[in-house]
Amino acid sequence: MIRLSLCVLLLCSLPVAFFAQIKSTSRVQRGKPTLKDDSLSSPPPPPALKDTAVKPSSQSSTGASKPKRTDIEDDVVMVDTDLVTTPVSVLDRNGRFIPGLRKKDFKIFENGVQQKITYFQSEEKPFTVILMIDASPSTRYKMDEIHFAAVTFLNQLRPDDKVMVVAFDSRVRLFTPEPTSDRKELFAAIYKSQFGSGTSLYDAVDAVVSLDQLRVPGRKAVVLFTDGVDTTSRYANFQSTLEEVEETDALIYPIRYNTQASMASSSGNGAPSPIDLSAMLGRMGGNGPNIVVQAGRGQSKGEYEKGKKYLEGLALNSGGRLFDADTIENLEASFSGVAEELRRQYSVGYYPEGNGAPGDRRKIKIQVVARPGAIVRAKSTYVIRRERTTDGTARPSS
Repeated sequence: MIRLSLCVLLLCSLPVAFFAQIKSTSRVQRGKPTLKDDSLSSPPPPPALKDTAVKPSSQSSTGASKPKRTDIEDDVVMVDTDLVTTPVSVLDRNGRFIPGLRKKDFKIFENGVQQKITYFQSEEKPFTVILMIDASPSTRYKMDEIHFAAVTFLNQLRPDDKVMVVAFDSRVRLFTPEPTSDRKELFAAIYKSQFGSGTSLYDAVDAVVSLDQLRVPGRKAVVLFTDGVDTTSRYANFQSTLEEVEETDALIYPIRYNTQASMASSSGNGAPSPIDLSAMLGRMGGNGPNIVVQAGRGQSKGEYEKGKKYLEGLALNSGGRLFDADTIENLEASFSGVAEELRRQYSVGYYPEGNGAPGDRRKIKIQVVARPGAIVRAKSTYVIRRERTTDGTARPSS
């Protein structure tokens, strides 16, 4: 009888122990990382410009410090480095690239102090270029020329070079979601850029230099077809974008079209232009009322001079070159030189001595000791990276 009772007790306790083990095991399995959980550690897809007005970037890249920030739900991973890198083109007096230089042939100075070169790259490599096409009203009489120039530049590239096409008027639009070497897709994208209203040049530059495609390692450039005049930007301005360009290691090559004459001739269907009318009123003597007549926005001589100065600043601050489309005798040869320069440029880097505050501007000077008469094209300054607030203003990074 006692044995029978013990057997019954043992049989009753087995289900309890069995289900307790299952429950314990299920808790462990629920806490185990799965493939779905691991996928959260992948960085979010790069932002793309859409067919809407571009809003201010939430973060600015830098050609100096290259911190990379990846947001994963509530976690933030920061990878910091103080390595300063800059692309360098070394040309002879005839504008031809000088190959075969080595690290020991270069000297680099920051704020007058020589730095130790710790990074050097010289091999020929493919590059990524963003074609920016001004499709604003002021360029409507030059649109055929701009399309032809963009296609001409495209024809100078090799099959492994990649391109993105961006057009802007009052909005900024991306016609190729990712860099591509598909010529048919690129030709179609170029001819999609038909003029609209307004000119948000500053907003367009701000949007392009904030693209993830310009933050990844490799050779990068922006070729900008425009007259340089801005009329409708709301999120960026002249000075903010020139500073942003100093924070990226992409070269910018503005191709400037002087549209002032065509804009003046189209201002009024045979009526005197606003400037002519102002001159007429000025000759009427001082007895009448003091009347001031201004040219339409984006049409005055001062605005075109400012536009040219802006494009010069973009080229200077990035290490690129400004071309005047009206004086380019051989467009194909000029673009061929730019493409060759991008493909075969040197990259030089160093860790600067001493720390600086975010927003500080440093001067860079590069010398090629092996070729005293060589022409060296590189960035002359860089700005220590600053994070951007949600309203687009700069703030020191922590």
